[in-house]
Amino acid sequence: MTASTTTLVPPSPRGLRLSKAIPGALLLILPSLLLSAMVIGYPIFDVLRMSVADVNRFGRVLGFAGFDNFLAAFTDPIFLQSAWQTLIWTFCVVGGTVLISVPIAIILNEEFYGRTVARTIILLPWAVSLAMTALVWRFVVNGDFGTLNTTLSALGLPFDNFPWLADASTAFGIEILVGILVSMPFTVTIIMGGLTAIPDTLYEASRMDGARGLQGFRHITLPLLRPFLQIAVVLNVIYVFNSFPIIWIMTNGGPANRTDILITYVYKQAFGFGKLGTAAAGSVVMFAMLLAFSVLYLYMTRSREVQQ
Repeated sequence: MTASTTTLVPPSPRGLRLSKAIPGALLLILPSLLLSAMVIGYPIFDVLRMSVADVNRFGRVLGFAGFDNFLAAFTDPIFLQSAWQTLIWTFCVVGGTVLISVPIAIILNEEFYGRTVARTIILLPWAVSLAMTALVWRFVVNGDFGTLNTTLSALGLPFDNFPWLADASTAFGIEILVGILVSMPFTVTIIMGGLTAIPDTLYEASRMDGARGLQGFRHITLPLLRPFLQIAVVLNVIYVFNSFPIIWIMTNGGPANRTDILITYVYKQAFGFGKLGTAAAGSVVMFAMLLAFSVLYLYMTRSREVQQ
C-alpha cells in the first residue's frame, strides 16, 4: 500500500505582491467610498423613509404611514397618466436617438473634407445647457412671435399664430424631437468609439468575399457595435427617464397634465402641493421602474450573447 503525497506549490511572487497590495488599495479608496455612501446612500434612504411616513409640507416626519403614500399615488389618475406618458417619452426619445445616431456616426467615421467641423457641429448641443436649449425652443415654437411660425408663414403655409404648445399632441411631439436633439451627441460619441474599434481588415475581407453595402453593415458593423449600443440604450434610458428641464421649461407638464412625466409629477407634488410623502412614493416607483428595466435589459442581452 503506497501512501499518496501532496505537492504544495508555493505562491508566486506576483501573487504575494498582489495580496499585500489589496489592503493598501482598499485603504486608499475608503474615503471615496464613504463620501459616495453619504452623497448617494443617504438621499436614497431618506426618500425611502419619507415614502412610508406622514410628512408635512416642511419635510417634518409626523409618523408612520405604511403604504398610504403609494396608495395615494396609484389611485391618482394623473400619476397613472404621467407613468404612461413617461414610457412613451422614453421609448420615442431613446429609440429615435439610436436610429438617427447610427447613420450619423457611420458618416462621421468616414474620411471627407470638413469632417472635424461636422463633428464639432454634432457635439454643439451637448455643450449647451439643457435648460437653455429648452428655453430657446420654447421661443422658436411660440404661437405669437416664434420663428417657426414666421418662417412657415413666409413660405406661404397657413401657420400664422399656430399654437404649437397649446395642443398636447403637438407639444409632446416637439418635446420628443428636442429630447432626441440633445441626446444625439452623447450617443453618436459612443457609437463612433465602437466604429473606431472595428478593424478595416474585416471590411476588406468581406469585400473580397462579395459582401457589398448593407451586407457589411448587417454582418460586421451591427454585431460588433452591439455592446456599444447596449451601453447607449441603458444610459440614455436612465437620462431621458429622469429628464426634467425640457418638459418643465417648455410646457410645465401642460396643457391639462398631458405632457407630464413622472419626474415633473413628483416635482409638482413636492413643491407645488406640498405632498412630500406622495412625491417620495413616486420617486421610489421611478427608481423601481429603472432598476427593473436595467436588470431585464441586461439579462436579455446577456442571454442573447450566450445563445450566439
